[in-house]
Amino acid sequence: MSSHHHSRTARPASLVLALALAGLTTLTLTGCGKEEPAAAVAAADTKAELDPMEVVVSAEMATNFKTAAVTQAEVASVQEVAGRIEANERKVTRIGAAVTGRVTEVLAETGDRVKAGQTLARVASPELTTAQLAYMRASATATLAERSVERARQLIAADVIGSAELLRRESEVQIARAELRAAGDQLKLMGLSADALSSLRAKGNVAPNAAITASAAGIVIERQVSQGQVAQPGDPLFTVADLSNVWVVGALPEQIARSVQTGQNVQIDVPALGLTVEETPISGKIIYVGDTVSPETRTVTIRTQVDNKDLALKPQMLATMKIQGAMEKTLAIPALAVVRENDRDHVYVKKAENHYRLTPVELGAASGGLRPVLKGLSEGSQIVVEGAFHLNNERKRAELE
Repeated sequence: MSSHHHSRTARPASLVLALALAGLTTLTLTGCGKEEPAAAVAAADTKAELDPMEVVVSAEMATNFKTAAVTQAEVASVQEVAGRIEANERKVTRIGAAVTGRVTEVLAETGDRVKAGQTLARVASPELTTAQLAYMRASATATLAERSVERARQLIAADVIGSAELLRRESEVQIARAELRAAGDQLKLMGLSADALSSLRAKGNVAPNAAITASAAGIVIERQVSQGQVAQPGDPLFTVADLSNVWVVGALPEQIARSVQTGQNVQIDVPALGLTVEETPISGKIIYVGDTVSPETRTVTIRTQVDNKDLALKPQMLATMKIQGAMEKTLAIPALAVVRENDRDHVYVKKAENHYRLTPVELGAASGGLRPVLKGLSEGSQIVVEGAFHLNNERKRAELE
């Protein structure tokens, strides 16, 4: 402006010079103005030091990126809770020895799949020997009593004895048979197989040890026994679990415990499987919400049961439980628009034609392919919803150059 003023007051001799100067100034002014064509801006921008968070692409490349306005959407509220996989306690059996004795053989290892009735270990025990001898005595007594009844029947036929004597002998047979059955049952409880029992009765072969057998089919998840160890009844030597379905157990902060009820849907993300929830959703329902708050962690225990037919989920794996709550209308963006950079979520906001800026945002957990916006975006902003990852690589490449 001042240059125009100068030109009026200048002497005629310097008028040409003043005009030239004024022309220069107006040129510079338009340079700063907005009337310049877009192509020139892009060119100037590329020359100027571009903010490292921004990227300008050519018009033909821009067709690879699809933008859309940030809008409100119905999204289920999702709470994320850290958890871990555990065996379903209702399908876990702890197996011990029925007699005190020394373990002579261990036949199952942790991780083995076992069938019901399969032998896991063998125990030699003085109790077992005593019980086998008692069984043999009972067997001999029963045989004698049966013979005695046969003889009484012959004597009655010959009128040598009365019927009272036969009845007495018959009742002795019943008692002897009951004692034999009881002795046999005790041996079975001690772990003697049916084969060993019949061999004991027929040939008098005393079995040197008893078997500790699996009472249910499953996978051995614990073995607390080694060869030569003395085992007592009641010691859990093996733990066998049916892992065809497992529990996912999590701890819910007490502030939000009221908002979670049994029957709510949960999606489980297990990092060890290397799969995201989108690929193979492991889903279950909450089957238990604890009634008490743990004083140390101020949390309430929650539990989900999930199918595990292929046994991919192993006890003690870490998991994230995503609990889906009620639907709410909120600002949300497609999960595909999100770029992870320096451990934070970002999106590309469109600033001008073919010009985008990487913008940090705070988002809620994904639900149905959408992520609720907590911070960093306003409604109506244009963001890149397709090709954001590719655009980010383009920005990094430009930055290196």
